[in-house]
Amino acid sequence: MITSVLVANRGEIACRVFRTCRQWGIRTVAVHSAADANALHAREADAAVRLPGASPADTYLRGDLIVKAAVAAGADAVHPGYGFLSENADFARAVRDAGLVWIGPPPEAVEAMASKTRAKELMGIAPLTDPTDVTEADLPVLVKAAAGGGGRGMRVVRDLADLDAALTAARAEATSAFGDGEVFVEPYLENGRHVEVQILADTHGTVWALGTRDCSLQRRHQKVIEEAPAPGLTPELTAELHDLAVRAARAVDYVGAGTVEFLVADGRAHFLEMNTRLQVEHPVTEAVFGIDLVALQLRVAEGHALEADPPRARGHAVEARLYAEDPASGWAPQTGRLHRLAVPDGIRLDTGYTDGDDIGVHYDPMLAKAVAHAPTRAEAVRRLAGALERAVIHGPVTNRDLLVRSLRHEEFTSGRMDTGFYDRHLTDLTRSTPDPLAPLAAALADASTRTGRFGGWRNLPSGPQVKRYAVAGEEHEVRYHHTRTGLTAEGVHVVRADPGLVVLETDGVQRRFDIARYGDRVHVNATALTALPRFPDPATQHAPGSLLAPMPGTVVRIAEGLTEGTTVQAGQPLLWLEAMKMEHRITAPVTGKLTALPVGVGRQVEMGALLAVVESD
Repeated sequence: MITSVLVANRGEIACRVFRTCRQWGIRTVAVHSAADANALHAREADAAVRLPGASPADTYLRGDLIVKAAVAAGADAVHPGYGFLSENADFARAVRDAGLVWIGPPPEAVEAMASKTRAKELMGIAPLTDPTDVTEADLPVLVKAAAGGGGRGMRVVRDLADLDAALTAARAEATSAFGDGEVFVEPYLENGRHVEVQILADTHGTVWALGTRDCSLQRRHQKVIEEAPAPGLTPELTAELHDLAVRAARAVDYVGAGTVEFLVADGRAHFLEMNTRLQVEHPVTEAVFGIDLVALQLRVAEGHALEADPPRARGHAVEARLYAEDPASGWAPQTGRLHRLAVPDGIRLDTGYTDGDDIGVHYDPMLAKAVAHAPTRAEAVRRLAGALERAVIHGPVTNRDLLVRSLRHEEFTSGRMDTGFYDRHLTDLTRSTPDPLAPLAAALADASTRTGRFGGWRNLPSGPQVKRYAVAGEEHEVRYHHTRTGLTAEGVHVVRADPGLVVLETDGVQRRFDIARYGDRVHVNATALTALPRFPDPATQHAPGSLLAPMPGTVVRIAEGLTEGTTVQAGQPLLWLEAMKMEHRITAPVTGKLTALPVGVGRQVEMGALLAVVESD
C-alpha cells in the first residue's frame, strides 16, 4: 500500500497530484529548485526537498537527485507528473531500483513510445528521419522533436530554403526543454484535427479507452483549448480511434494512464504519437467520465484491477489554458507578481499559483487551466467563456481575451475548427478592443483618493485634470473636473467614484467598474492599464532603432558574423533569447547598420534591456 508519494515535477501538476493524495490520506513530498523554494507546490506538500542544479529548469531533470530525495524524505512511491522526466525510461528504472513504486508505465513501454520515431515504427509508420530526404514534393513538412511534447522543438517548413534554420532551432529548443536534441521530419497535414484518446491499463490485461478529446486549437503547436468528447466524429471513426489506441497500448504491454494522439483528416485517423504519461488536458476526461485519473493511477500502481468496462461518459467538458503572455509584444511570456486569480463558482481551476506569487522566467508561462462541464457542448462552451470573461486576473498580461473570443467564434461553436484555426483567425481574435471607459474609471478612482476635505473643488475656475494610461500598447488620455458637487467628466454621468468602485452612466445605462491598483498597474474589470507619468523619464529614452528585450531571458545565439558595423536587412535574425524553455528570435526592424551589440552569448537580460541598435539607411 502506498503511504507517501513524491511528485517529480513542479507547479500545477504537482499541486493536482497532491490534491488526490490528500484525499486518500497519502503523505506528499515535493522537490523544488532554489527559485521555487516558496512556490505553491513546495508549500502545499507535507515535506519539500530542495535540489541543487546548474539552473532552476535543469534541477528537475536530475533524476538521480530526485530518487535520493524520495528515499531521504521517506517516500515509498514516485509520481512523475508530466514533462521533465515523465517519459524517461532510465528514471523509471532508477525509481524501481531504489525500491520505490513507480506510478507510471513500465520502463520498457516508456522506452518504446517516448521516442516519436520509434513509436511510429512500432505502429508501422516510417517518418522522414533524414532531412536530406526532403524534397520540394514533400512540402510542407513538420520538423519535430523525437522526445518530449508541449509544442517545443517543432517547426513547420513550407520552403526548402528554410529547412536548415528550422532544424537548428528545433534541435536547440528540444535540447533545452528535454535534454535530447534528436528531431525528425514528417509530412505536415494541413487543416486536420488533433484528436486523442485517453487510455488506462492495469496489470491484469484490462485496457480502457476513455472517449476522445479534441485539441485542435493550437498556437505554435501548443494546445490552447481542449474538449471532450471530440465533436462531430462518426461512431465508426470513434471506434477506429479507440481500437488503434488500445492496439498501441497492448503492443508495449502498457500499464497506467497514457494518451494516444492522432491527426484526423478527410475522415481518416493518422497516428501521431503516444504520450506515456498524464496529459495537461486530462481534466476534461475526468469531468465527462466522473473519475479521478490520478486516483486510478494510484490504484493501478498498487496492483488493483480495473473494472471490465470503463464508466459511461456524461455531458461535455471544455478546458482553456491561461498563459502569462502579451499579444501586443508578439506573445512574449510575461513575468511579475500575480496579485489575484479567481474564477466564478462551478469552474474547475487547476493552477500552481496563488495570490501574491511571483511568475518567474524559468518555466512554461501557463498560469492555470479552467474547466467547465455541462450536459451539452453548447452549455459547456458558453459557461467557460462567461467565466473567463468575469475571472479576476490581476498581474501580468494574459491570453484571457484570446480564450474568450476563441470560445465564442462561430467556427468553434459550430465544431468546424481544425489545427489551422489560429493561422486564419489569430489577427482578428487578438485585435485590441479595450473598454473605452476603463481609463476614465481608473482616473476617477485615483482622483477619489486625492480629493481631500473639500472634494478637490476650488473656488477659482481651472482647467480639467489630465491623466494618461497605456492600454494594450496604446496611450490614452482622459480629462475630468473637480466641481462643487464632486467629480465630473464630459459625456458621462459619474454616479459613484470610490477607490475600488466607479459607476458611470451613459445613455441612461449604468456600468460598474471594479478597480484594483498595484503600483502603476491598474485593473479595471478585465482591462489592464499602466498609469503613465506626467512627464517622460529621460533615463528610459533610447536611440531610434533600439531593440529591447521583450522579456527576461538568456542570449543563447547571435547570428554568425554579426558585429558592430555590419549591414543588416529588415527582418534578418540578429540574436535569439531563451525564456520559459522556448527560443524567441530578435530581428532587425529596418535595413541599415548595426551600430551597437552590447550583449553576448550566455548574457542574462531583464525585460527592456538594450540588445542591439540598428540605424536605418
